[in-house]
Amino acid sequence: MLGIDEPHSGHLGDAGHDEGMEGRTEVPEPLIERVRAWIAADPDPVTAGYLTELLERAGGDRDATAELADRFGDRLHFGTAGLRGPMAAGPASMNRVTVRLAAAGLGAYLPDGSSVVIGFDGRRSSDVFAIDTARVLLALGHRVLRFPKSVPTPLLAFASRHFGSAGVMITASHNPKDDNGMKVYLDDGAQLIPPADAQIEMRIGLAMERLSPSWPELAAESDVEVVGPDVVEAYLTGASRAVALRSTSDARARLRIVHTAMHGVGTELAIKLLRRAGFSDVRSVPQQADPDPDFPTVAFPNPEEPGALDLALALAREAHADLVLANDPDADRLAVGVPTKIGEWRVLRGDEVGWLLADHLQPTRVATTIVSSSLLRAMAVDRGWTYAETLTGFKWLARTGAQFAYEEALGYAMCDFIPDKDGLTAALAMADLAACASPVDRLAEIEARYGRYATGQLTVRQDIPALMARARSVPHPTELAGAAVARWRDLKNGEPGLPPSDVVIVELTLGETPAGRVIVRPSGTEPKAKVYLEAIAPHLSLAALESGVEAWLRLG
Repeated sequence: MLGIDEPHSGHLGDAGHDEGMEGRTEVPEPLIERVRAWIAADPDPVTAGYLTELLERAGGDRDATAELADRFGDRLHFGTAGLRGPMAAGPASMNRVTVRLAAAGLGAYLPDGSSVVIGFDGRRSSDVFAIDTARVLLALGHRVLRFPKSVPTPLLAFASRHFGSAGVMITASHNPKDDNGMKVYLDDGAQLIPPADAQIEMRIGLAMERLSPSWPELAAESDVEVVGPDVVEAYLTGASRAVALRSTSDARARLRIVHTAMHGVGTELAIKLLRRAGFSDVRSVPQQADPDPDFPTVAFPNPEEPGALDLALALAREAHADLVLANDPDADRLAVGVPTKIGEWRVLRGDEVGWLLADHLQPTRVATTIVSSSLLRAMAVDRGWTYAETLTGFKWLARTGAQFAYEEALGYAMCDFIPDKDGLTAALAMADLAACASPVDRLAEIEARYGRYATGQLTVRQDIPALMARARSVPHPTELAGAAVARWRDLKNGEPGLPPSDVVIVELTLGETPAGRVIVRPSGTEPKAKVYLEAIAPHLSLAALESGVEAWLRLG
């Protein structure tokens, strides 16, 4: 059983309806041919069987016909972080055929005889998808190395740079449990950017045209090389060097840490990395320490979601801990919980962790994204750091030349070590900071120096094109929440230093003073849109800005 659990086609539509003329619809012959070719090439009996039954019902059942057309109306495309989608049958979802075709497209794009290293997380089918990817790439003449067990995404990114090879990570990161995906790295350890992604997609399309029971070709699994433990050791050594510890050894030994891997693959490396640095009192949340594709203790395996850290915070209270460190399921992100002076626990926002790490690490070159807080820019100007701002995603941040980069969605990187977000080295840096001083006190010092930058988000899951149309509607509002609209930026045609993107940015001022901003964009990894809010006190309140934006975009 590969983890793709399609319902029996008898549950489609109304199985008991009268299949008279009013229920019948014509199925285009080209669609029938595409579906038959897909079924013939599908090695998974569950997904192949589901499509077979669906095809048999199509024509006599409008619901079945519509579903068939929907599943084959498009295919997965590279988004902010590679391919990602629900595990189901057909080209619009993640399954063994989709994975093999993606591998064929990547293999055709890479130079002949190049190397590829492959990793996978603990989700259902991840190990099978990794083997399929390896066998296709090997058959195309590439050298292929594969991790023997599930690993964090940062380890795969490190291995890509370590070997000087392309990389493939089978993961859906923090997406819902029924999703899976594929991240692709170039030989520098950084994720794909245009035009490479479009060129690979074009080759995937060509592979689809050749799809047959014998294509893509497969090499023997036994010919795939296995990544040895020396690579893990090299990662741990490099991560330890990437974070220059500023705390004393006594302070590190005294700090009591609670860690959760969120049912993912981060526990082993996180604990090893922290303990090597002298953080000896580290406790894992036992219910969430081991990989579990069902994610039984969380409604949504994303540390940003309400309730996701409840077990970690409960253990922290019980153990009188000083710090909570939470990785997402593939350990490339980090959430942080800290105790307050009144004995409560506070989960820091991604921007707050970014400010703290920048302040603690003292890099000279920093970068963040257009949807993250603009406070990092103020810090850079004040301290003489080089500053860069990019579109959302570490595929852009990694190429800025920054020593430290972060994005508000809990992603942080010491880019000289790995040019991709790494929740494990970020955890080490955060532990070192907490061993030096209270994170809450540090935030207060930053606020006293630069002002209070409050950030928030609104999420829209319905009619995303209509939302973006409203954001672009003319005439634009001249004020929001009493602040003047100083600049309206539509990035659909790009800007100097920023490629075209489906993003609208509204910059607000009071007089000559920056007051905040609003960014509207569709998500690159999930079927939703996000509205990012920033209000700079005392000029503008976040509540007032949220109310003004809801009225403008007609939300709620």
